[in-house]
Amino acid sequence: MRLFGVGAGAPDDRALAQGAEHPSAPIPIVGPGVGETIRVPLGETGLETFPLMLGAAEFGWNVDLETSHGILDRYIEFGGNAVHTADGFSGGRSEHIIGQWLRSRGLRDEVVLSARIGAHADNPGLGSVNLVRAVEGSLTRLGTERIDVLYLDATLDATTNLEDTLATVEWLVDAGKVAAVGAFGFAPERLVEARILASAGYPRIEVVDAPYNLIRRQSFEGDLRLVAGAQNLAVTPSHALEHGFLSGRHRNKSVASRGVRGEQLRGNLNRRGIRILRALDQIADELSVPVAAVSIAWLLAQRSIVAPIVNTFAAEHVDELMQGAGVALSRAQLADLARAGT
Repeated sequence: MRLFGVGAGAPDDRALAQGAEHPSAPIPIVGPGVGETIRVPLGETGLETFPLMLGAAEFGWNVDLETSHGILDRYIEFGGNAVHTADGFSGGRSEHIIGQWLRSRGLRDEVVLSARIGAHADNPGLGSVNLVRAVEGSLTRLGTERIDVLYLDATLDATTNLEDTLATVEWLVDAGKVAAVGAFGFAPERLVEARILASAGYPRIEVVDAPYNLIRRQSFEGDLRLVAGAQNLAVTPSHALEHGFLSGRHRNKSVASRGVRGEQLRGNLNRRGIRILRALDQIADELSVPVAAVSIAWLLAQRSIVAPIVNTFAAEHVDELMQGAGVALSRAQLADLARAGT
């Protein structure tokens, strides 16, 4: 396993203009449990995270308890410290699995635990009553007294009065149940409204989860990125590998059809998707790293991106993903990937 400098944040445009390699500070990783521990600030939350969050969307659905715990163990062995789940993942089973793991390993204080709420069938939306019930439900399933980053999921509820939601979040923060606030599914103008309310004393939204990767770029690379940058929000993009397509494992429609995300994977097997895979292949070969690592490194080279959220099905895949935090892409390699996606 070869690892290079860590891609810990956004590139310096002036350095790139001079033709330098991506100027992230080089921090070597030489193997699980060995070498430097990488931590980057999670925006202005006061929390520090490994520049790759382990997502738990598959836990309790396509990944059983034993395998899920193996994935979590492997991530921690490589120096990871940030785990992301949601009350809607597998009807709450994902949170149960993480809670069991935290208790059995005694790692609660070492892990930055984030949970997205608003999509559980019992407490949907961001209304005050359901919001409190949803957080209490997540805390119970996770077996903890505190959620480090609470992501407010607006995908099912974009109409609830935001002031009421943030007033409820303020109570949750004051009660010690929530440390920092994030957003998922928020339109740029809603983030602006949230910042105006924050200036009046309500809790600030400091982290944003927006689906973003080499395939799926348009929804983020516009007003949303501008607002995130202007507000100094930490962006933790989900779907970092586009359901596994950007790992390079799904090369033809017959293989893709066998996966649990077959329809989504087949939809990317077009000319554009194949061009992107070829560009990833070339760079992965140049750097002697897996394709998935290059995909993660590309994300970390983008402005405002702090820690992509990545889901996986097997512990052995964690090795490939974690390498992405240590790959420094050159200006030419970034340009090749950008051209492939046009």
